Amino acid sequence: MSTTIGWTNETWNPVTGCSKVSPGCAHCYAERLVLTRLAGRPGYPGLPWTPENAERNVVLHPDRLDLPLNWRKPRRVFVNSMSDLFHERVPDVFVGHVFEVMARAKRHTFQILTKRPERMAQVLGPRGCGFYAVEGPVPRPQPNVWLGTSIENDRYVGRADALRDTPAAVRFISAEPLLGPLPSLDLTGIDWLIIGGESGPGARPMDSAWVRELVEQADAGGVSVFVKQASGPRAGKQGDLPGDLWARKEYPK
Repeated sequence: MSTTIGWTNETWNPVTGCSKVSPGCAHCYAERLVLTRLAGRPGYPGLPWTPENAERNVVLHPDRLDLPLNWRKPRRVFVNSMSDLFHERVPDVFVGHVFEVMARAKRHTFQILTKRPERMAQVLGPRGCGFYAVEGPVPRPQPNVWLGTSIENDRYVGRADALRDTPAAVRFISAEPLLGPLPSLDLTGIDWLIIGGESGPGARPMDSAWVRELVEQADAGGVSVFVKQASGPRAGKQGDLPGDLWARKEYPK
């Protein structure tokens, strides 16, 4: 499905539904979309994304697995924009099927973002099932798969450690929605940093000083930066970020 998300071209959702795990989830755009527009459609029960509802909300879609194989033009593909591939209700074997498809669809670049990097490291690390290819498990990162984690405030910077423990061709951090400064963030081993404010009803403010501090840290460490949006009622360019920050739309080298 085409998307307006600035850092990708396409979304692919072999899993839909999730449950909230940290403050960044409070105003989840995907949950809002489900509750206001998609409720009742196949795979969308229309229940709030609480842990208690996860059994019904998290739905596997095996029929969607082969979709990227039908896309001829190379694309950057955000995997599970409407879920989290490493949600505890997604079986390891299904994660393996997703990686097998990505290994076969070498012309595309796949971007996986999770708030559960500890499980990602467990599943994909040296003691896990490894990355999948057509011939079976292969304990090496696929060159067309980027792995990332979300970090919204300084309490969750430890997610970067779990990301570093996971083999990946490209590792990225999404500091979105950025809800506070990240003075403890270590960008060692990170290739790409996405920064963005929250959008939609009740969007929590993002201070441009937090953005500048992160950009300066990334520049010092040679990390590519993509400034996605300021906070406000809409997605996209809004708010008071200085022009030099808006201009940062880089991808990993």
